[in-house]
Amino acid sequence: MTRSAHRTRRILQVAGASAAALLTLSACSSSDPGTDAGSSSAKPSGTVTVFAAASLEESFKTLGERFEKEHPGTKVTFNFGGSDTLAASITGGAPADVFAAASTKTMEIVTDRQDAAGSPATFVRNRLEIATLPGNPARISSLKDLTKPGLKVVLCDESVPCGTAARKALDAGGVKLTPVSYEQDVKSALTKVELKEADAAVVYKTDVRAAGDKVEGVDFPESAQAVNDYPIALLKNAPNPGTAKAFMALVRSAEGQKVLSRAGFLEP
Repeated sequence: MTRSAHRTRRILQVAGASAAALLTLSACSSSDPGTDAGSSSAKPSGTVTVFAAASLEESFKTLGERFEKEHPGTKVTFNFGGSDTLAASITGGAPADVFAAASTKTMEIVTDRQDAAGSPATFVRNRLEIATLPGNPARISSLKDLTKPGLKVVLCDESVPCGTAARKALDAGGVKLTPVSYEQDVKSALTKVELKEADAAVVYKTDVRAAGDKVEGVDFPESAQAVNDYPIALLKNAPNPGTAKAFMALVRSAEGQKVLSRAGFLEP
């Protein structure tokens, strides 16, 4: 064999070995389930269970329907209620994927027990408003007006975020008020007015808006002293964490924020 032929054969061998090595590396990287490419290709599927504050009901139902439409084969189920009750259920072992609370203090019930995966993130804020009967027959224009003789006023229980916020607002205004009842979530307080079992209730602005013409809303300046941050978190023992993360991403996306903003929520 000539020196030139030997050199040509050696070059071809090296080229072949390099090509084989590249093919091997490519195959390994594409089949590695731990890579970002592999994890991002997973599509949301199955059922995701969301525990959420009662004040989020209308917005989250809208987002749930949108999520199911965007990801055929998925289902979003909700458990709405007072944030403290939901937190107690989660720490008690109730199966859920996502928790959206109406206050950071309530979320801490879950995080203190290390039942959340990662740090919760604030996704919206909410402020209070007085809900009155349609037409505001009692002529309520301030928190102080809620103390009028004979007026039936309902508050949320102070164990839930809307009750804690109402107490802050009343204290800021120096108003002492004895309600006819304390309710376990904001929807229950609002319902008392809708059914004309009460003349007024201190609830969230978002709930007044959701009620439409069933009630009338009255703003008051002390509400600025009691704005609630709403945090959302993936739960530690989430049965379907992948789909849960996708739903949380929708909530925090520009699309999700538009839905929440239309409901009256404030930006985080």
